[in-house]
Amino acid sequence: MSALPSFLSLPVVVSRLRAAGCVFAEEEAGLLLSTARTPAELAEMVERRVTGLPLEHVLGWAEFCGTRFLVDPGVFVPRRRTEFLVHRAACLAVPDRPPGRPWVIVDLCCGSGAVGAALAAALGEAELYAVDIDPAAVRCARRNVGAGGRVYEGDLYEPLPASLRGRVDLLVANAPYVPTEAIGSLPVEARVHEPLVALDGGEDGVEVQRRVTAGAPLWLAPDGHLLVETSERQAPRTVAAFARNGLEPSVARSEELDATVVIGSAPAPRRGRGG
Repeated sequence: MSALPSFLSLPVVVSRLRAAGCVFAEEEAGLLLSTARTPAELAEMVERRVTGLPLEHVLGWAEFCGTRFLVDPGVFVPRRRTEFLVHRAACLAVPDRPPGRPWVIVDLCCGSGAVGAALAAALGEAELYAVDIDPAAVRCARRNVGAGGRVYEGDLYEPLPASLRGRVDLLVANAPYVPTEAIGSLPVEARVHEPLVALDGGEDGVEVQRRVTAGAPLWLAPDGHLLVETSERQAPRTVAAFARNGLEPSVARSEELDATVVIGSAPAPRRGRGG
């Protein structure tokens, strides 16, 4: 760090970030200085940050569930609150799973692929399939998932192989849930630098969630689960969509992360009178 020019010392970087409105200027400055490989690269990174580019796009990565995932410019940045979605999904994985039977995970609206990749890592043995409609997100997710899964470009379930129908144990979706009229009130970092398709959930914010929920019963295994991140205010609408499509809904909430997840369990197969 001593090789850096004095005008880009830690105090100067902190001062520039704070003047640009960065709330966590000290923490961000430390990340920028530790990531930059040369003084010139550091200067460029600081300039990009003070002009409003999200920190994760400047760094090229975001920490999520204890792992650094690549985040390319223009790709939705995984939020810390979404770690709650991963945690709740992992909690549904029963410990007495027969050996040699991997968990089948589908990550819809996958963005960078962080949710599905983190969940697969938590479960250990898993088949991971991820989908996003944004080509930039798909390219980024493929780099994060690597050989550990498959990433498809397309609209929700449309590109998934038909062989997955009725086999999915954990279907996770951080689908967009911001109402269209509220997009303009989002922070500049989100509404300018992240794709609209990853933010806009339609008139009431639940349009994409309804489509996810409507298709879920066809893909879930008999004991499978659908987990969707939503807002606390919109959770009742999400719950209604789950119930309408035959899923038994429950709501999990983390006050610490300000995170809300609706969980839908596939109904148990009906048995005959003699069952």
